[in-house]
Amino acid sequence: MSDAKRIVLSSDHADIELRQTIAKHVAAKGWDVVDIGPMTSESTHYPIHGEAAAQKVASGDCQLGIILCGTGQGIMMAANKVKGIRCGVCSDTFSARMIRQHNDANMLSLGARVTGEGLALDIVDAFLDAEFEGGRHATRVAMIEPS
Repeated sequence: MSDAKRIVLSSDHADIELRQTIAKHVAAKGWDVVDIGPMTSESTHYPIHGEAAAQKVASGDCQLGIILCGTGQGIMMAANKVKGIRCGVCSDTFSARMIRQHNDANMLSLGARVTGEGLALDIVDAFLDAEFEGGRHATRVAMIEPS
């Protein structure tokens, strides 16, 4: 893996436009974006895309991931099945900051039918700009790791 900051983005078929907007925004912040699709509006299954993005993060190919579906819930559940993934759904900036600072989240899930573009970009910024605080939070994160 290179020293470049790499982030994977994925979604289901209904969230392509917001995902591509986020990809441009994140690239402008200096991230190498790995957009794994889908690229067409043909119906697809969000669990496939959530797991695929999570595998990129879990393998170390990408440091972080952002995934989207209608509510953000289903694709988040699929991502969290992958060992080493800590993904949270956020619809506000405070939660996005806290999942990084307190839970060492490595993936963010957004609901494209719940969150408008402007707020989604603010949430992404809060997630990317926050850093894990460690300390007592590290003990708690260790407690949620799969056995």
